[in-house]
Amino acid sequence: MIGLLVVAGLALLIAIGYMNHVVDNNKLEKARTKVELNDRLRRCGELTETFPGQYMTPALKLLLTRLELNVCQRLLHLEKTNAAVKARISELNALVAQGESIPVNNPPAPILTEAKAKDVRFLLEAMHGQVTRAAQDGFLPTNEAKRWIKEIRHILVLLHIEFFNNLGQHALQQNQPGQARLAFERGVQYLRKQQDPALYSEQLQYLEKLLERANAQVLASTQPVEGEVNQLTEGLKDAETDADWKKKVIYD
Repeated sequence: MIGLLVVAGLALLIAIGYMNHVVDNNKLEKARTKVELNDRLRRCGELTETFPGQYMTPALKLLLTRLELNVCQRLLHLEKTNAAVKARISELNALVAQGESIPVNNPPAPILTEAKAKDVRFLLEAMHGQVTRAAQDGFLPTNEAKRWIKEIRHILVLLHIEFFNNLGQHALQQNQPGQARLAFERGVQYLRKQQDPALYSEQLQYLEKLLERANAQVLASTQPVEGEVNQLTEGLKDAETDADWKKKVIYD
């Protein structure tokens, strides 16, 4: 009898320990999920508010709103009394209900520097991550997720086109044709390396024309002006005269 009581006691202790372990794991998992969802919520908000207006379409705005709504709903499931999340869900539902008539108020943000180009590229990487995670969660159908990933890559190409164009145009304005030629050349090479270069044939032709223009300016700037006298041309003339004199001495 005593042995049975001891075994029963040990079994009870093991069961209690196991239950406490399960409860602790659930609490840990819930806390981890809350941190992850809050981070995704922050990223969705940043994308929606700061993504450059020249790339933000109503369809893209609607997608980002749907992604944020999904995260909010999952967060509310964990924090049922969170008034801020409830209010945000109401706002997002109203926006989603508008479909592609959703307002797009993002101002254009010209890509004038490499730092700005990197900032937008990081936003695109974050967007790619949100779409991929939504597909893994089963919120976005696989076909829709693939379509948006393709669109994100297209926007990345447009970002590079704008950057190289702006960089080259600025160099031309500053009378730096060499720097302009380098920028346009990088843009042309980038487009030629795309998997579907025909898709960007119009932009490629445009950058090629700018490259020709910059190259012509570089060549023009390296040619001496007719009638211009400088130390180099004078030195060449002296050298030619000296050579002629030496020939005369030798042959005379």
